[in-house]
Amino acid sequence: MSYLQKILESHRLKAGDDNRNFDLLYSQAIDFGPTRGFRKSIKKHSENGIAVIAEIKRKSPSKGNLFADLDPSLLAEEYESGGAAAISVLTDEENFGGSEQDLIAASNKVQIPILRKDFTVDPRNICDTRIMGADAVLLIVSALDQIELKDFLDLSIELDLDPLVEINDEKELDRALSAGAKLIGVNQRDLKSFEVDPLKAVTLISKIPETVTAVAESGIDGAETALNLMKAGYSALLVGELLVKSDDRTKTLSELSNKFEWNNDD
Repeated sequence: MSYLQKILESHRLKAGDDNRNFDLLYSQAIDFGPTRGFRKSIKKHSENGIAVIAEIKRKSPSKGNLFADLDPSLLAEEYESGGAAAISVLTDEENFGGSEQDLIAASNKVQIPILRKDFTVDPRNICDTRIMGADAVLLIVSALDQIELKDFLDLSIELDLDPLVEINDEKELDRALSAGAKLIGVNQRDLKSFEVDPLKAVTLISKIPETVTAVAESGIDGAETALNLMKAGYSALLVGELLVKSDDRTKTLSELSNKFEWNNDD
């Protein structure tokens, strides 16, 4: 059993033990005010460079602790003042050390939109995402069958959430497009082996329609990589470890996002 399968099994067991009524959760979620426009913010910030989705991430299965005792409110504020287009918050506790409280704290502190990054396996997860104050939800293609993917995408949109549909290869891209995804993240990390392929995003971008907002995830290690991904056609980068471990996050954000100068030869 792969690491991803173990994580999904845990989340599905938890969902199976959840006795909460979906209709009640849906009513609570639909009554929330308008979201802050996750995809809209990405598109705006990508007009003069590339947008950065800055991640609040305490640890990872592959790297261990990154910043275990971080303050999500302070980190979110730092990301916003540094020019991030949006913030991603890990809420998976067992594998990433995150929590719903991390997301709530970050969401209450900033004006830029928030992505809840977790393993969505049940419609109630999507309602929870809206209720805790997020503006976008992560849908991982490899974690869902096609019916689930389409239903979850539609439910997200109903609740005014922007679904970021994550893919890892061309087959999953086809599934995402078939389901109607307009915001697609290319994860260069294989969730089964946790290995990173730094060429994956550049290879797949030519297959992504221009009408789709493309986000590169994992393996972003600095300004040169960011520039290459921007030139390839990506609108945004989702960056976790590099920012969390940075001694000067404002400088790192600036280098990643909007300090590029285009030459006439480019």
